[in-house]
Amino acid sequence: MWWKVIAMVLAVLVVAVTIGILYAMNRWQSDTRKLHSRMEAVRIAITPTSYDRRELEGLPVPVQRYFRTVLKEGQPLVTAVSVEHTGTFNMSETGEQWKSFHSKQRVITKRPGFVWEARIQMAPGITVYVHDAYVGGEGILIAKLFGLVSLVNLRGTPEVAQGELLRFFAEAAWYPTALLPSQGVQWEAVDDTSAKASLKDGETALTILFRFNESGLIESVRAEARGRTIAGRVIPTPWEGRWSHYEIRDGMLIPLDGEVAWVLPEGPKPYWRGHMHGIKYEFAK
Repeated sequence: MWWKVIAMVLAVLVVAVTIGILYAMNRWQSDTRKLHSRMEAVRIAITPTSYDRRELEGLPVPVQRYFRTVLKEGQPLVTAVSVEHTGTFNMSETGEQWKSFHSKQRVITKRPGFVWEARIQMAPGITVYVHDAYVGGEGILIAKLFGLVSLVNLRGTPEVAQGELLRFFAEAAWYPTALLPSQGVQWEAVDDTSAKASLKDGETALTILFRFNESGLIESVRAEARGRTIAGRVIPTPWEGRWSHYEIRDGMLIPLDGEVAWVLPEGPKPYWRGHMHGIKYEFAK
């Protein structure tokens, strides 16, 4: 019967698709583990091991206020942190196409590095897998449909490295001891509510603007040029991240919510909105 033939063909197709998806997932997980292993391989011991307020001498006033607000004397310095996020991501370069995501992120504070592994739900049964990372001085941005079909593959260029180190630096409100002068950050006064901070890792150096709110907390961070991918090209574009909903975690006051946006001539274009619902720290000993 013809219907039996059709049923057999459909069954074979279902099996083939299932095997393909399982293969893609296993390969993706293997790639994630390799990124983590590379990041751990260049890890450096942190000194000092705890926060001393004498470090604040000579820093801009809003920066001193920030550290006094979010840290307590003797706070152990963060060496690593594992984070889980949920939120939405705008998949359109020009319009509004917000899709939900779930992600896990591992950060090492010395040598600076992170691996963000996300899964963006494009439609029921259709998932895009993303690696956004800074590992051993290399910037990496990879997106694959079902973890198999390549959509974006950017890595190995100075522009991508700078953009990913910028992300590490901007997100340091989650691991605030990484912003201390002893960890290689140089602060420069701007005014009563903002200051510039500079960081260098290998051949990559950058400076961003931190703005602080009336409570002394980081309200936003801004870079005048971060690589924005448009039609396969990386275009330097002003960029801004905003942090909110601060709560105490392991003795530190950190933000749980964030939004990041490209700052275009017509106004900000947000593309990531997330909430941190799980965080686990490792500290210097």
